[in-house]
Amino acid sequence: MSKKKFTNRRVLVTGGTGSFGKTVIRYLLKNDCTEVRVFSRDETKQDQMRTDFDDERLSYYIGDVRDYNGIESALNGVDYVFHAAALKQVPSCEFFPMQAVMTNIVGSDNVIRAAIKNNVERVVCLSTDKAVYPINAMGMTKSMMEKVAQSYARSQGEEGTVICCVRYGNVMYSRGSVIPRFIEHIKSGKPLTITEPTMTRFLMALSESVELVEHAFNHAKQGDIFIKKAPACTVADLAKALINLFKTDDIKTKIIGFRHGEKLYETLASKEELVASEDMGNYYRVRMDSRDLNYEKYFNEGNENEISFDDYHSHNTEQLTIKQVEQVLLSLPEVRAELATWNI
Repeated sequence: MSKKKFTNRRVLVTGGTGSFGKTVIRYLLKNDCTEVRVFSRDETKQDQMRTDFDDERLSYYIGDVRDYNGIESALNGVDYVFHAAALKQVPSCEFFPMQAVMTNIVGSDNVIRAAIKNNVERVVCLSTDKAVYPINAMGMTKSMMEKVAQSYARSQGEEGTVICCVRYGNVMYSRGSVIPRFIEHIKSGKPLTITEPTMTRFLMALSESVELVEHAFNHAKQGDIFIKKAPACTVADLAKALINLFKTDDIKTKIIGFRHGEKLYETLASKEELVASEDMGNYYRVRMDSRDLNYEKYFNEGNENEISFDDYHSHNTEQLTIKQVEQVLLSLPEVRAELATWNI
């Protein structure tokens, strides 16, 4: 996202009080946005943001993406949209799947429709690894969100609102993620609860999630899905790395087994998607399937390269050692801050 793209521009961030929302808002303000609109349901978090940011370019809109009229009104005069509002916790979506449907699918449909109506130039929707081969309600609804986004992208053509998605795994130190929970347990002397020691997860910092959105913003064509390549580690090695950093060898680990809807590893792109993707170095661009409903002409066509591809997942990406994980953790300002207070 170059500076000139945001000078004298208005941007709306749904879910703007969340971990990603606040990170991308800092980036937008740094890059000379005229106005950034924070759209979310939580008035307490918005009030805290007023104090923390203290920037007159921020505007706050109380609303829910489930309510079309509310988001349609908030988008009046907006140039770009970053759609981050979602129900993201796997267990809660498992127990309340219709709530996930209403926010992740219907809410996303509302945001995109309202953006098109208001002639917004670009919409970037945030998705997740769990949308690939989904086995849980969160992943299923995010997968449908991608399909909804692409259905609108097909109808827009080159001159209409550009609609794209980004897809990434767990973001380190985001709200509700495993690293702050492990640190909380370490500081209180509790055992670290590990679901499955061999479970692998991609390691991506919040700043890298903004880099991914930036890349999508700069390169997207209608219906694209962008993926940032990332290293991974096992959950057991992540726990050991934190124990080493906090110098707490007396902390035990407790294996509790898989939670509702959890996977052994994260898949960011299926082999079927990779066949039609563009390798952009640090990123994959997964192109939208732009075929029409006249299937007959495709019956005799196939792709001989498909058999040579494998899914891109956290088991077959670069695997970090415990020492390398420690270095990644030390790159996070939140972890450094926790270590500073721990060593006082």
